[in-house]
Amino acid sequence: MDGISHVLDNGLSLVETQHRLESAGAAVDVWKFGWGTAYLDPALHDKLDLLSAHGVRACTGGTLLEISWLQGATAPFMDWAQASGFDCIEVSCGSVTMPRDVKSAIIAEAAERFVVLAEVGTKDPQVAVSADQWADDAAADIAAGATWVVTEGRDSGTVGMFESDGSVRTEIVDTLVERVGLERLLFEAPLKSQQAWLIRRFGANVNLGNINPFEALSVEALRLGLRSDTIGNEERP
Repeated sequence: MDGISHVLDNGLSLVETQHRLESAGAAVDVWKFGWGTAYLDPALHDKLDLLSAHGVRACTGGTLLEISWLQGATAPFMDWAQASGFDCIEVSCGSVTMPRDVKSAIIAEAAERFVVLAEVGTKDPQVAVSADQWADDAAADIAAGATWVVTEGRDSGTVGMFESDGSVRTEIVDTLVERVGLERLLFEAPLKSQQAWLIRRFGANVNLGNINPFEALSVEALRLGLRSDTIGNEERP
């Protein structure tokens, strides 16, 4: 099993995307168009063609689905994503309050057409974090049809699974791993310190998300113990 490397595209140009894939495409598994950028990107279809040619799965951002749900347009959104060529959809409720049964129904519907990444946690730093609640939500997401459960960390790495200083909430991580299994979890970890912590704790094949596209090779070096932060870690099979 090779760990998933999931990068966050915050609006890269077509040329930048091509350069990233040429230099590090082999180290990228999922390419997420962050937030609602997929809807705005004038080069979307060319970028999707590039990703497909490099064997990288394309994913919509969860915020775009949340907005679609608020507008009563979940089905048209999925039709658009499928017609555009997305392989994956992220189903989240980090910015809106979504009932559990609604989220499960959306996951089940999306899983008929896409690989589903279901996110747990909220983007609001004022909301109390409960390890048991996250684990319950993760288990329900998988039961509904999600392939991976994504742990909220944002692009800043300072909310959700992380304290405001970027340190890891270990109780959250350990409870999730115990309840749903390491292979079903994709940890949003945009900071090197967070990536290194997860690799040291779980090994080279831990699934990492929200990686900066310009740092994909650096993360691969971390996985392989080719940086001081992870020297001595076992190489990937």
